Amino acid sequence: MLEALAGTGLAAAAGLNAYIPLIALGLLGRFTDLVVLPSGWAWLENEWVLGIIGVLLVIEFVADKVPALDSVNDIVQTVVRPASGGIVFGSGTAAQTAAISDPGAFFESGSWVPIVVGVVIALVVHLAKAALRVAANTALAGIGAPALSVSEDVASVGLVASAILLPALVIVVLVGLLVAAFFVVRWARRRAARRRSRVAITTVG
Repeated sequence: MLEALAGTGLAAAAGLNAYIPLIALGLLGRFTDLVVLPSGWAWLENEWVLGIIGVLLVIEFVADKVPALDSVNDIVQTVVRPASGGIVFGSGTAAQTAAISDPGAFFESGSWVPIVVGVVIALVVHLAKAALRVAANTALAGIGAPALSVSEDVASVGLVASAILLPALVIVVLVGLLVAAFFVVRWARRRAARRRSRVAITTVG
C-alpha cells in the first residue's frame, strides 16, 4: 500500500512538473540514504543526467510562468510529463526509502506495470493542470500564470516530499489539490461570466 501511495505521489508530481520528481530522486539517491535506487534505475543518479534534468527544470520553470508561452509549454509537456511519471513511479516503487523497506514485494508480476500506471496518473494530472491553466488565463487575461505556476511547483515538491518521507500524506495532498482546483475553476468561470456581461452591456450601450 505504501509503495502504491509513494508511486502515485511521484507520478502526480510529474504531472505538475516533469523534472522536480526526477531530480529529487536522482539527488536523494546520489547524496543521501533517504532513497536507494535499484541498479536498473541508477542512471538517475548520474551527474550528466542530473545536469541535463537541472537545465530542463530551469527552462520549464521560466516557460511555465509566461502567459501564452505556458500554454505552448503544456502542449510540449503532454509527452514529457507522462514519460516522467512512468519513470518516477517505476523507480520510486522499486526504490527503498525511509518509508518503504520492502519495495520488491510491489508489482512482482511485471516491471512494466508500474511504468504504465505512472504514465496514466501523470497524464491525468497534466491534462487537469492544462485545462485549469486555460480557464484561469481566460479569466485573468494571462496575468495569473506566474502565481499558478509557482503554486503547481510547490505542490509538486510537496507531493515528492510526502511520497518519500510519509506516503500516507499523499492522499491528503491530492485531496487538497482537488479542492483547490475546484474553487479556482468555479472562480474563473464566474469571473469570465462577469467579463462577458460587461462586454455585452458595453456593446449594447
